[in-house]
Amino acid sequence: MDRLLVTGNGPLAGEVAIAGAKNAALPVLAAALLGSTPLTVSNVPAVRDIDTALRLLELLGCRIDRDGSTVQIDAGSVHSVRAPYELVKTMRGAILFLGPLLARFGSADVSLPGGCAIGSRPVNEHIEGLRAMGAELRIDSGYIKAKASRLRGCHYAFDVPSVTGTENLMMAAALADGETVLENAAMEPEIGDLARLLTAMGARIQGAGSSVVRIEGRPSLTGARHRVPPDRIETGTFLAAAAATRGSVTLRNTDPSFLQHVLAKLQASGLELSWGEDWITLDSGGRRCRAMHISTAPYPGFPTDLQAQFMAVNALAEGNATVVENIFENRFMHVAELKRMGAAIDLQGNTAIVQGREGLQGAPVMATDLRASAGLVIAALAADGETTIDRVYHLDRGYAGIDDKLASLGGMIRRIH
Repeated sequence: MDRLLVTGNGPLAGEVAIAGAKNAALPVLAAALLGSTPLTVSNVPAVRDIDTALRLLELLGCRIDRDGSTVQIDAGSVHSVRAPYELVKTMRGAILFLGPLLARFGSADVSLPGGCAIGSRPVNEHIEGLRAMGAELRIDSGYIKAKASRLRGCHYAFDVPSVTGTENLMMAAALADGETVLENAAMEPEIGDLARLLTAMGARIQGAGSSVVRIEGRPSLTGARHRVPPDRIETGTFLAAAAATRGSVTLRNTDPSFLQHVLAKLQASGLELSWGEDWITLDSGGRRCRAMHISTAPYPGFPTDLQAQFMAVNALAEGNATVVENIFENRFMHVAELKRMGAAIDLQGNTAIVQGREGLQGAPVMATDLRASAGLVIAALAADGETTIDRVYHLDRGYAGIDDKLASLGGMIRRIH
């Protein structure tokens, strides 16, 4: 099992290119199952979750041609609708295959997903939404088993906005009979990106990116060409790393419009930021930033996927701050590891009270999930001495070569196999 050895080495400085977004690429790859002709996707990130998704597509019978960051998927020879636990146990995004398989092939047999242990993340919204479209679903031996001769358009309101739930029902509705209206839908940028792909495949969609999405089902869809947008969470992670180490970095191939709430927080903390259409520069001036009060919320609020990284920044900032986690009930597991490095954090329910310190100390720590891994790496880069981070396979699920990118900015970080 790989580990990372990180030695605090002062400010990060330089430029780095942001990869395609894993959370946008996964539903796009699943949508390939809807098309009768090949789908070509570019700017696909080289992360473990993508590798798993492509292996699953191959297992289902798709033909895959991968050339660097470009992938072509031909779903014309699909012979299976079963997504086995053995393959998808590490990938929460496997649930995204349920809707496309059911809509195009009339049945699906998808394992209940695995992934990070940050909360329950129930699949009930996916199941109830598909039932409203006329599907018969049951859970048997850890699998969601679904059947439908052809899905019907429906009116479905989410109890709580769900990103993967919205994506799954959008994909299913694209091949349903009639119009589907999704209320209280998620508004994350990944939803709008999936809608652009489905539209290119022949779907008719209105309102994607708002709380009400309308999808008019079509008899069939075709393949298309699509480029995955930049990863807003990787962008925020590198901004946090620069802030924590009192550095200055420029991020290329990104999209500032995805992170306006985060950029405003960083500016309010005393950091100097500038940006253009596809770049962002953060300059700390060599100073500690001020502590930032954070309360996670669905988009366009502060992303829960950046909470751990900004917890590390607050641990080194001037002053005290509260960090409130409103999305996942178990997303404070990194706090105990940060405290091993000297962070002053007090947990009270879903609120962390952070007292900023001048510095942290290197220590052996353990990653508990994907974003916690990134938070620990950021803390280690800014700490005095050496930090060993175990279980970094979590990190590889969502970041493409993050250790090499941080090293290119001057970070002393080495992978131990």
